[in-house]
Amino acid sequence: MKSEKTRIVFIGRKNSGKSSLINAFFGRKIFDVSEIPGTTTGDASKAMELLPYGPVVLVDTAGIDDSDDIAGKQSGIIKSISSADFAVVLLDARECLTNGEVELFFYLDKISLPYIIAVNKIEFGVNPILLTELKNLKLVHFEISCKENVGLNELKKQVTRMLPKEPEPPLIKDLVPKGGIVIFVVSVDNQSSNRRLIISQIQTIREALDEGTVTMIIKEKELRFALSSLNLPPDLIVADSRIIMRIAADIPENIRLTTFAMLMSRYKGSLPMFVRGLKQIEGLNDGDKILIAEACSNHKGQDESTPANIEGWLKLHTQKNIIFEHKRGGSLPEDLSGYKLIIHCSGCLLSRKMMRVRLNQVQLMDVPVINFGIMTSYMYGALPRIISPFSDAAGELK
Repeated sequence: MKSEKTRIVFIGRKNSGKSSLINAFFGRKIFDVSEIPGTTTGDASKAMELLPYGPVVLVDTAGIDDSDDIAGKQSGIIKSISSADFAVVLLDARECLTNGEVELFFYLDKISLPYIIAVNKIEFGVNPILLTELKNLKLVHFEISCKENVGLNELKKQVTRMLPKEPEPPLIKDLVPKGGIVIFVVSVDNQSSNRRLIISQIQTIREALDEGTVTMIIKEKELRFALSSLNLPPDLIVADSRIIMRIAADIPENIRLTTFAMLMSRYKGSLPMFVRGLKQIEGLNDGDKILIAEACSNHKGQDESTPANIEGWLKLHTQKNIIFEHKRGGSLPEDLSGYKLIIHCSGCLLSRKMMRVRLNQVQLMDVPVINFGIMTSYMYGALPRIISPFSDAAGELK
């Protein structure tokens, strides 16, 4: 899928040569080039095979201006870099750094996005002030000329070497030792479609089996028997969120307990980020706006993790006149600055990369975020116990 390929985003002020550089990467004209600033008015992308790395998508963006308000007036840039795996920042060799360019570096560093700086149009000479500014910021750059085809092959090779090779994060294998014991407690009721295991359960159980973990898959009513039949306590118990509080009392405190939702929240997102978002709940005031975002428009069941139930609980818990807005399907709104909190679905139909894009955007705009899984656990008093297996997230509760 195009959305799953490595995205290389080309960013810079208007008429800095972004389209020309992308054309050079392809070796032919892909995007229109003009001396008139602002020819590219929005993101445009094209897939290619970047050897020896593999398939990538090159993204041409609208030019930034000299404003230092990227998160506000230029929020489209935030969405561009949120979706990027790597960025090529183009600077004009004749100019000094603008406020917008300096702020751009700040945002790239904020989400730890790898990037390279290309100083273009060196056929006109290089401004010594620009070189001093880059040196003071400890930024390494490549000097190129798209017009005269200077330095382009070297830049392309360096980009290929720097592209991230992100390893697949674990679901459960880092939580349980080799040969350890895990009990999976699943719901088999009217909420489960045709009484099937859902994808999060299948993925987690499959990984546990692949790692040589002793695996027990049981229903809620079988938990006491399962625990009593073991000579050793299990290393971990994983349960559905909807039954977690019903079974917690039957599980000794020395046995670690979590939910499938917590495992998937860590796998697709950032548990520490979601836990930090919880702190915003107690500080909500009358008139504050909360965005409840769902990645798809599928029909929802009647369990606790529905927007209506979350909305009702927050009103009751805070006793505040909170304004709720809803976004179903598509991407998040470009401007998130008006929200005090975002409550996002668990992203069951989103890939890990697609969820990361959304969380990057939220992080860049400094808006606290929680997902449905964390929210439901908080509502029903399952925290901090089910967070305790994850040290980084548990530390955020202190």
